[in-house]
Amino acid sequence: MRRVAIVGAGIGGLTTAIGLQHAGWDVTVFERSGANTQAGAGLSLFGNAWRALDSLGVGDAVREIAGREQHTRAGQRRRDGRWLAVTPPHALRELRVVHRADLHRAFTAELRPGTVTYGKGIDRTPEGFDLVVAADGLRSRTRASWPGDPGLRYSGYTSWRAVTTRPVDLRDEAGESLGRGERVGLAPLPDGRVYWFGVASMPAGTRFDDEYAEVRRRFDGWHSPVAEVLDAIDPAALVRTDIFDLARPLATFARGTTVLLGDAAHAMTPDLGQGAAMAIEDAATLTHLLGSSPVDEALRAYDVVRRRRTQAVARRARAMGRLLQSRGPLRDLVLRLTPPAAVARQLAALQAWRAPGDRSDLAELQLPGSGIEKPEAGRPV
Repeated sequence: MRRVAIVGAGIGGLTTAIGLQHAGWDVTVFERSGANTQAGAGLSLFGNAWRALDSLGVGDAVREIAGREQHTRAGQRRRDGRWLAVTPPHALRELRVVHRADLHRAFTAELRPGTVTYGKGIDRTPEGFDLVVAADGLRSRTRASWPGDPGLRYSGYTSWRAVTTRPVDLRDEAGESLGRGERVGLAPLPDGRVYWFGVASMPAGTRFDDEYAEVRRRFDGWHSPVAEVLDAIDPAALVRTDIFDLARPLATFARGTTVLLGDAAHAMTPDLGQGAAMAIEDAATLTHLLGSSPVDEALRAYDVVRRRRTQAVARRARAMGRLLQSRGPLRDLVLRLTPPAAVARQLAALQAWRAPGDRSDLAELQLPGSGIEKPEAGRPV
């Protein structure tokens, strides 16, 4: 039986563990933190994430905790509530928002007991494994040890995140509201609670004696129901995070029998809601390749196709963040004048990924004996 060590028990690490364990690998996950705890935040799962989850065999289990697809009015508003752009509903028909902790529990339940070892990180390549998957996040120690690690780049803005402690009526409206260098996002969870985030431009490392008081100072005057949502937040559960991505795209995701996955490989700003989806796509692609090719060939194929896909999405995410954080009237004009059909096309292209079992998403790589064929010209990656 082939053995794999997975470093990190986040979204990417756990979905990779599920895929490889189902495929017959002996899987050990090493998680540096000492407990199975996940910060209170919501995750957006678009259609591409659901196809990846289905290919890993866990789509139905996650749907049970995600509830039904949301039918809310969504898009961008001004801080006074006036709509700047409404996203066509059909472009979001597969979108669901789930609580990160619920998703983590669902993934862990799919694994054999004892698969995840908490309180044990990996500082050097472990011996006795056929493959090492480094899914150790934004500040990956594995990536940092590689030649050419570009380091991180501060986006220019920070975020606060929380999930309300009780249901709040969003009046069937969600999305982002925009101020001058500030944003608020609202998204309903299946049980009626609300995932909220606030974003503000400021120097990296800025901190406040009372983060919740700073949030109220900045956002209390925004349109309803922002204040009602903030009333329903536990100040102690508020999560503050400066937003970083990779300073430059990596030249490779694989070295020897070690491969980077998720944020360790392609940390991106959260402005497209695709960070978790990219990690799940990584897991689905890697699982498929390892089932049809030797490890070295599978990693070469994974490296090419996943760098192409994820680095393109990361560029788009950063561009969207710059637009939404801009302070001048041009931003609002761009949002108002962008045709809804163009928005729908952009979202469709973003979600156009298909599981490797549905078609070859695996670049122009005909690997010997792998069954991997060239994709048709013009097909999305």
